[in-house]
Amino acid sequence: MKTRHKKLALIGGGLAVLAIIAALVLNALNSNIALYISPTDVAAGKAPQGKPFRIGGLVKEGSLARQADGVTIRFVVTDTEHDIPVDYKGILPDLFQEGKGVVAQGKMTGEGTFTASEVLAKHDENYMPPEAAKAVGEAHTRAAEKKAAIEAAGEKPKAGY
Repeated sequence: MKTRHKKLALIGGGLAVLAIIAALVLNALNSNIALYISPTDVAAGKAPQGKPFRIGGLVKEGSLARQADGVTIRFVVTDTEHDIPVDYKGILPDLFQEGKGVVAQGKMTGEGTFTASEVLAKHDENYMPPEAAKAVGEAHTRAAEKKAAIEAAGEKPKAGY
């Protein structure tokens, strides 16, 4: 083999190794990405099936239920427009409470329940994840528009608007 061919083979081998490393890193990053989806988007069927994602909003008042084993919890996450029941087995953060912001990571089950592998709570009085705050704000806007349209039509709004 000539010197020129050896250099080309060495460069080609180096590029192949770099391509394999890049492919492995991108695959690892892609498999660890958890998209944020609001309860309204989940109800609209925009949630990825069989893949983990994050759902966020407010813990609905009166929805927290603990099982007898003490570590299995069921609660409802809402963006004030749609509610998604969440099952979680583990210890909740100290700041977790009804009416406050929460983000849960996990997967949807076939029954329309979100099974969380991790639950994150707000860390101070004023914090809500930006995505959750946006989803709740949009839900409030849609509810206000719906109420205004009903009142403009001369009908009485139903309870819950």
